[in-house]
Amino acid sequence: MRTQVGIVGGGPAGLTLAMLLQRENIECVVLEARDRAYVEKRVRAGLLEQNTVDLLRELGVGARLDREGLEHSGVYLRHHETNHYVDMAALTGRHITIYGQQEVVKDLTNALLDRDVPVHFEVANVALHDVDSDNPRITFEHQGDKHVLTCDVIAGCDGFHGVSRQTIAEHITEYEYVYPFGWLGILAEAPPATEELIYAWHPNGFALHSMRSPNVSRLYLQVPADEDIEEWPDDRIWEELRTRLGDVNEGNVSEKGITPMRSFVAEPMQHGRLFLAGDAAHIVPPTGAKGLNLAVNDVRLLAPALTDLLKSSSPELAEGYTTAALRRVWRAQDFSNYMTQMLHDLYGGPFQGRLQLARLEYIARSEAAARSLAENYVGLPAQPDF
Repeated sequence: MRTQVGIVGGGPAGLTLAMLLQRENIECVVLEARDRAYVEKRVRAGLLEQNTVDLLRELGVGARLDREGLEHSGVYLRHHETNHYVDMAALTGRHITIYGQQEVVKDLTNALLDRDVPVHFEVANVALHDVDSDNPRITFEHQGDKHVLTCDVIAGCDGFHGVSRQTIAEHITEYEYVYPFGWLGILAEAPPATEELIYAWHPNGFALHSMRSPNVSRLYLQVPADEDIEEWPDDRIWEELRTRLGDVNEGNVSEKGITPMRSFVAEPMQHGRLFLAGDAAHIVPPTGAKGLNLAVNDVRLLAPALTDLLKSSSPELAEGYTTAALRRVWRAQDFSNYMTQMLHDLYGGPFQGRLQLARLEYIARSEAAARSLAENYVGLPAQPDF
């Protein structure tokens, strides 16, 4: 087997990259370890920046997003049982849209298969070889057979635990911070009790009221990092949500789990003919809602770089990919850390709590502070300088 770009990972980064390359008539093959049903059902991020929405529309996969996505103009910041509205649309002229990551994956997968782009699910024993050469190879097993895929370039979009970053581990520096708490998240068959998301500071810990549709709510509670989910029966969850968020609509809990919180960046995001994108290169805490959007931004930069490299033998954009991508990655890391530090119980006692309240009150009083939060939250312009 031979292709121009071998893409390891069939999540938002890998699938969006495949769509961008297909548009430029660059051949690619997508390899995904999980089965299609799993990938299209797993609940992940659900908040899209304006940049992400614009790109999906540009690629011709925005029809269902436009029908079913929930466009939002701002968020509420809550403390002392009071909600303060940050009107992000008024401050920036841009919106955010609630549309589940699994729905984005469905739309992209269907579009690629309709265009006869190979997307292979349930591949096993993936290994990358000769990434320092002009003909790197991917070996893998699929449907019981062993395969060798020879490429001009490999894109590692296989997540934090994937094989791509491990292949070049000796050539990169890893930066990591692990938070001492996590998010207990539930998906509830209940209409949201709010029209906009609520980010709540509370002495008991952070809480978030989000949604997936007009009839499904997504809610989160801050819990210790080592918390046992069995300690949180549904009745306890609903009681604590009411304490931290005020009014919530209860319903059947269809999913429940605890997500750890970490920040992680690998530098550089490339070595030889292997380029990393998405969670393979960086992880952000979910407070800033940047994970999926950073992945899409990575491949928005990577696709033209690979196009120039493969069509014109021009390496400048490819050589500058890490620098261009990390500019936004570190900005998003800083913003995500800022939101996390401002809203969570940091176990620093009353003094730390008073500092957090001072920041929240400053955002409520200062248009400049609110505008800074808003422009980072909705997403900075889709330009290389950002």
